[in-house]
Amino acid sequence: MFAVDPVNHLNDEQIQHKINQKTKPLGALGSLESLAKQIAQVQLTEPFNTRQKLAINQPAMLVFAGDHGIANHGVSIAPSAVTQQMVNNFASGGAAINVFCRQMGLNLEVIDCGMLTPSDHTKVTDHRLGAGTQAIHQKQAMDLLAVKDGFSFANDLVQRHFDSGCNLIALGEMGIGNTSSAAAIMAAMLKLDVKECVGRGTGIDDESFALKRELLTVAMNLHRDKIHDPVNVLACLGGFEIVQMTGAILAASEKKMLVVIDGFIATAAALVAVALHPSARDYLIFAHQSDEQGHQKMLQALDAKPLLSMGLRLGEGTGAALSLPMIQAAVNFYNDMASFDKAGVSNVV
Repeated sequence: MFAVDPVNHLNDEQIQHKINQKTKPLGALGSLESLAKQIAQVQLTEPFNTRQKLAINQPAMLVFAGDHGIANHGVSIAPSAVTQQMVNNFASGGAAINVFCRQMGLNLEVIDCGMLTPSDHTKVTDHRLGAGTQAIHQKQAMDLLAVKDGFSFANDLVQRHFDSGCNLIALGEMGIGNTSSAAAIMAAMLKLDVKECVGRGTGIDDESFALKRELLTVAMNLHRDKIHDPVNVLACLGGFEIVQMTGAILAASEKKMLVVIDGFIATAAALVAVALHPSARDYLIFAHQSDEQGHQKMLQALDAKPLLSMGLRLGEGTGAALSLPMIQAAVNFYNDMASFDKAGVSNVV
């Protein structure tokens, strides 16, 4: 249901020349330079104009929440009730993501994709696909219709932000048990053994960690004959919030918006989105490398170099929020830093 065009590479040489002519040694701004080039590829239109500026307009943080059936089987330190409790905390403004969004100027929207119990908070968007997924080691997480409906919800959500002038969305999530779903998706998409993908999530002990590996191994064997394409991977192994994050990536890419990917869970959604539409990769900015086992391999598979590496493992979109100043810095140096000619500085490089 999405049509994602690749970015236009016809202006690459002119964009790189403009970056190289800034008053600095060649490549001295490191990854900010490649980030500025990526943003320029997305935003600049033909014909190339050196005076055309980049912009981050009305950036939005979208935090998707959902519950997971596998969470009732000992794979997490917290009960599923914490999902709704934290969503209410988001809606009341008291969580880390609220603090960072206020600091960074991000518009925060929290979406209930399918918690066990609906939130009664007026600031939570209702995009429910059910009351939590099925336990993936026992049956499919959801049916294919739920995946389709989740994509439709995500498309409507992104369209609304796009219509308000937003050209960058950042993705966060909340869902007890969702590292289990993300690890299973990673194993299916990258054809890896579960042991290479499963981490400790919010900090489970050795016994729970062994159980998590065992249950996900059962899940992979149970669904082996069905997980032959990305949509079926979501249906068999996904979470309602991961489905809607995947849809949001594709909807935003279709509209040529930048998409900031947070940590392990959001990157699992990115794996699926890029498998469905490879051109979506052009629009993705990877905020950070999380402390969750497997995230580095996910990033490598997507040829992604994250902006930050701070040992984060909170989720919520916190890493994506913290990366926004770097994204804005890339935009600002591209727009406002003088060239050698304009500044009267000798280019000795």
